[in-house]
Amino acid sequence: MGKFWSMVIMLILVGIAAGAVYLMTVDIEPPKEHVEKTLPDDRFPK
Repeated sequence: MGKFWSMVIMLILVGIAAGAVYLMTVDIEPPKEHVEKTLPDDRFPK
């Protein structure tokens, strides 16, 4: 049973490492939509 759990843990670690490598190497485009929001003055201390 110990061999089974070590394989499960190893697969999880490999999956996490593969996901990290993917996120570091993929070219994700930033959002290009301009957001402008007006905040009321009463939300800020005077």
